[in-house]
Amino acid sequence: MAYELYYWDSIQGRGEFVRLALEEAGADYVDVTREPGRGTDAMFALMKSDSEPHIPFAPPFLKDGDLIIPHVANILFYLGPKLGLAPEDERLRHVANGLQLTVTDFIAEVHDTHHPIDTSLYYEDQKPEAKARSAAFIRDRIPKFLGYFERVLRQNPGGPDHSVGNALTYVDLSLFQVIEGLTYAFPKAMAKRKADYPALLALHDRVTTRPNIARYLASPRRLAFNEDGIFRHYPELDRTG
Repeated sequence: MAYELYYWDSIQGRGEFVRLALEEAGADYVDVTREPGRGTDAMFALMKSDSEPHIPFAPPFLKDGDLIIPHVANILFYLGPKLGLAPEDERLRHVANGLQLTVTDFIAEVHDTHHPIDTSLYYEDQKPEAKARSAAFIRDRIPKFLGYFERVLRQNPGGPDHSVGNALTYVDLSLFQVIEGLTYAFPKAMAKRKADYPALLALHDRVTTRPNIARYLASPRRLAFNEDGIFRHYPELDRTG
């Protein structure tokens, strides 16, 4: 039975971290809300169900048979061993999960650059606050998080080609997506800092050339970044420092 991924139908967003793992593994999966005749109604039907025993709070969530798994890091912790994208050492699986949770923290801060006050307000309703938040994010938070992941790669006992262990994991795919998203959202800031993160950028480039990922990136299944997702490019928020 195919995995069922539930997420918004028009953005990469948080669901993309799960899609990348499924695509890399060549897994049989259905992107439910993008299926003709199903759409987001199918997603809301599960979220608002009064009979489903384990209802998810918000997308993304994954359905594997009658099991529903919510939250990106939790989904990837579940899928990783099944897809061959987690360390064989059970202890290192928890290290990978910790790294993915740190990615989750970072993504929340990315989101807050354009919605620093209220998620129910439009970006246009909080532009001054977004500009101040983005300046602090570029100045302080990008170096803090990317500097950390650069150190993770450099100090990995399995070698700097991977974030944990000696083979590709879902964390490496997620770091690829982080670099992709930041480069889209803050091209000036990222261009200035490229030399600071050679291991991260090398990892990004290696992931790009993996056959399954390359096919996915060239396919219509890979949605384009846009200003409805988490990584948004507003020129007025981008700066070099």
